[in-house]
Amino acid sequence: MQGEDVRWMRRALEEARRGVGRTSPNPPVGAVVVKDGVELGAGWHRGAGLPHAEREAMAAVAAVHGADALRGSSVHVTLEPCSTHGRTPPCTAGLIEAGVARVIYAAEDPNPAHAGAADRLLAAAGIAVTRGVLADEAARLIRPFAKVQRRGLPWVILKTAMSLDGRITRPPGEGMWLTGPAARAEVQRLRAEVDAVMTSGETVRKDRPRLDLRDPELAAGRPQPWRVVLTDDPAGLPPDAPLFTDGHRERTLVESRADPADVLRRLARDRGVSAVLVECGGRLAAQLLEAGLVDEWVAFLAPLLGGGPVAAVAGAGFPAGLRLEEPVFRRFGSDVMLRARVTVA
Repeated sequence: MQGEDVRWMRRALEEARRGVGRTSPNPPVGAVVVKDGVELGAGWHRGAGLPHAEREAMAAVAAVHGADALRGSSVHVTLEPCSTHGRTPPCTAGLIEAGVARVIYAAEDPNPAHAGAADRLLAAAGIAVTRGVLADEAARLIRPFAKVQRRGLPWVILKTAMSLDGRITRPPGEGMWLTGPAARAEVQRLRAEVDAVMTSGETVRKDRPRLDLRDPELAAGRPQPWRVVLTDDPAGLPPDAPLFTDGHRERTLVESRADPADVLRRLARDRGVSAVLVECGGRLAAQLLEAGLVDEWVAFLAPLLGGGPVAAVAGAGFPAGLRLEEPVFRRFGSDVMLRARVTVA
């Protein structure tokens, strides 16, 4: 069954990706119900407090084929089914009640207290369990959720845009944008992946960014991200900046820059934030990198020379052993984007 299991797990991963940026503090999860080699229904988790992917998929089957069609079926799900009662009932109980014959899942529950519990419950009910199908792909999809579960901190993506000489400003009179429209559209897609966008007080004063989701298609069904300003001088922030005057101003938070780790921890604990995108100047970028708080780096390189004094990363030096892994390069118009995971050996 390995080939078929991989095929249907890829289909479940397609469903799961529909939930990226929508489900925090829960992870994005997808599920597909299969019987006699035919997909009967599929579903994805749409948000905290709403049915999980397995129940969405089973409801889709029942609506079209009737609940009896679930008996003897196989359910492919990207994350180990939950086994505890939270805001929704446990999915293991729903699978048992439906009479499914097999459950195939990809990633193990990252909460150590729950990992493996589904196997025992399902097996005790006579349901065959296969685990680890496309586990790496599924684990990448839930990295923000897993980091919160294990460390109490959200996944942090640093976004920088720079000229060929490593500067983040253009010469006077040449406009404010380094990158072109295609790259800026990709930044909108990045914002749609996260729950909060973080910047510095200096960036707010100089650039007056909006840091919101403006693409109607991306914004549909998603809350606007929290906008988090880290500053040592809150009184010096311009009160007429868009972050404090636009229609999403209630989603703007001003926090001390003294301890970014504490700010991130409170965002996860108090606001349900699983992923943060950082859009800032060189000093805050360096501060976060030097503190080991960045998990992923997205760097846009524009084919021009800035020549200005402001470097994309302006700090004392990175931790020993800092590396970029799993690099992916893409081109957006004339600009090149590198997206890679940040690790420290």
